[in-house]
Amino acid sequence: MTTKDVPPPLARAVIDRAAEERLDEGLLARIRADRATHVLLLHGDRAPLDDQSAVRWLAPDAVPDEAVWAFLGRDAEGRAVAVAALSAKVDEPTVDADGWGSLRVIGGGLDPDEAGRFVQGLSLGRWLLDAPFCPACGGATEIRQAGWSRRCVVCGRQHFPRTDPAVIVAVASADGERLLLGRNAAWGDIPTYSTFAGFVEAGESLETTVEREVAEEAGVRLDRIVYRGSQAWPYPRSLMLGFTAYAISDDEARADGEEILDVRWFTREEIREALTGGGDIRLPGPASIARSLILRWVGE
Repeated sequence: MTTKDVPPPLARAVIDRAAEERLDEGLLARIRADRATHVLLLHGDRAPLDDQSAVRWLAPDAVPDEAVWAFLGRDAEGRAVAVAALSAKVDEPTVDADGWGSLRVIGGGLDPDEAGRFVQGLSLGRWLLDAPFCPACGGATEIRQAGWSRRCVVCGRQHFPRTDPAVIVAVASADGERLLLGRNAAWGDIPTYSTFAGFVEAGESLETTVEREVAEEAGVRLDRIVYRGSQAWPYPRSLMLGFTAYAISDDEARADGEEILDVRWFTREEIREALTGGGDIRLPGPASIARSLILRWVGE
């Protein structure tokens, strides 16, 4: 595998989800009573850290009573791994940790399997906290399948975690020698430039979404569109599908002025300088597939 073929940081995990165990109705009770269980405690999108800035896995008895639990799978030693999620609206729990870190900040530096557990736990934990009621009738729901589904106690409907597909696109010039990046209005005055992204709309193919989003945000028509890989991104529940595309004309680029405040063409030399902390712009962090797409283009 070459450098440009390395998958995004949060897409490298090889995890045993032990899905066949989820039908065991007593599973959650047993793993909560087993001190060997490794628990990912989440407060909002942050987890407790050890002194090496890695996730500090907790024993079940260290988890606050109000946390919502789910079974994530088994580790290499066969121990149960679980998530216990707390809303960011409650007070930060007191646990033995050297601080707290969010997936956005620390994900790119974690061991692949640990990063994968963080993504899995955050995705599932957020859904469990956000979906206590049935979207069909409004009735209360109860947790089933060890945290992987909810059943309405009124109408009986069963509900599962949602995943929303989104595209993220590195746009290269027609000759492939420059990369178009945009500055999002949500980033304020910080001069961060990134690839272009957007959610897939009802009835759209991925390719159509790529063409529409780039045209809307940057005014560029595309020629070739090449799929590069995917990465789960639980903000709030996305599956990011990464592409490289090539502009028909380099002269069309313009920001939409609302979501994207500025677009610029960059050479490989300028991107390499930014990757080392130089230049006048900032690039996406190492946990994001955006950075992976940029690195791939630099290496081509």
